[in-house]
Amino acid sequence: MNALNVSSNACIAAVASASGPAARGILRVSGSETVALLKRILSSSTPEFHPTHARRYPCSIGLGDGDLELPVDVHLWPTHRSFTGEPLAEIHCVGSPPLLNEILERIFTSGARPAERGEFTLRAFLAGRIDLVQAEAVLGVIDAANPNELKTALDQLAGGISSKISELREELLLHLADLEAGLDFVEEDIDFVQRPEFLEKLRSGDTFLQQLLQQSQERMLSTGHARVVLAGLPNAGKSTLFNALLETETAIVSSIAGTTRDYLAATVHNENGVTYTLIDTAGWESARDGIEEIAGNQRADQYQRADLIVWCSPANATPEEQTENQTLLLSCQEANRSVLEITTKADTLRDSDNEGLINVSVQTGEGIQDVRNAILDELMSSNVDAELTGATAARCRESLQHAHHSLCRALEIVEHAGGDELVAMELRDVLDHLGRIVGVVYTDDILDRIFSRFCIGK
Repeated sequence: MNALNVSSNACIAAVASASGPAARGILRVSGSETVALLKRILSSSTPEFHPTHARRYPCSIGLGDGDLELPVDVHLWPTHRSFTGEPLAEIHCVGSPPLLNEILERIFTSGARPAERGEFTLRAFLAGRIDLVQAEAVLGVIDAANPNELKTALDQLAGGISSKISELREELLLHLADLEAGLDFVEEDIDFVQRPEFLEKLRSGDTFLQQLLQQSQERMLSTGHARVVLAGLPNAGKSTLFNALLETETAIVSSIAGTTRDYLAATVHNENGVTYTLIDTAGWESARDGIEEIAGNQRADQYQRADLIVWCSPANATPEEQTENQTLLLSCQEANRSVLEITTKADTLRDSDNEGLINVSVQTGEGIQDVRNAILDELMSSNVDAELTGATAARCRESLQHAHHSLCRALEIVEHAGGDELVAMELRDVLDHLGRIVGVVYTDDILDRIFSRFCIGK
């Protein structure tokens, strides 16, 4: 799809509900001729559509040779005040795939064409109904793997982060206008810029961009489902716990230390709607041969990409192993922002040991559900303040870096009483990159790259 050459006049149509049978299915139609198209496919008993108000209309569509009338609900937005910025309709009926396909064929033969991937959202963007950040949030809502990701995407769709970026951009535009006015009247000794206020705005803007950069880095390191990594010394019970949490026998379990050389991964679907990838890694030990070195490299890679590390401290560790375990745990905590320590092999634990940690024994079943609950709590609390979806973070990171660096240079010039023309040059660069983030500045390639990831009907 060539995004900039998409005609907003042609009617487009697609099934907008999820594939497969359901109690309700939705077909979406958008374009300047939407109302006329509806009148062609609906039965003669269709009520008169209101020319300006969005309303729901109980209607019917003739199927086959017209002998059978199918009741449907038509939700019509007859003006530009719709999601796509043009007349838009949704036809709600029984969610039978053959039935939806037959209605869709009737819509196509009546003058609409099949919608491209993301074309409804693209039209909303081109019509100015949403910006690029909000458009990506639509995809974020669809792809959300847990309630936190859904909340982030919904907040972004509502314009939370867009309004903050636009507010910063507007304030910098005003300051740039004052700077350039001062340059035009440099011989008049008129100061159009209030320096303390200007400096404070640059500092707060820089702080805001740094926060977004940090979030974009975290979102890019944690793509797809959250990654939960089981870690610890060799023979700490990681593989046994991996099998117990999955309620399968996926990992090979042995009393011989170092049995796990590769890593295993499995997807966990929690009843609370949280989906994550559980990963069993090789035990942490010094490499004695090439295979162990490869295992160590894979383990380090999994640790770096983890959203949560579950550190397994065996209850039956020797004093030397306890010292090594504590050293490695501390280094892991320093390197990773989220580590959950548990005690494995709790059936060997003395009553006076290990207060404050989750005690787990696969042999007795003790603590297995507690670990599941603790993992869920950690994942639900992580990134709770995130403002960017993963797709937006990936696209915007470079622009955020450029904007941040230019704002830092502008700040440094002002603090050292540099020339206003240099400050103005840096501010123009900041504004350019902020404009790229929200879509004030865009290219055909950028739009194609974004909307090609959408499904049909969105």
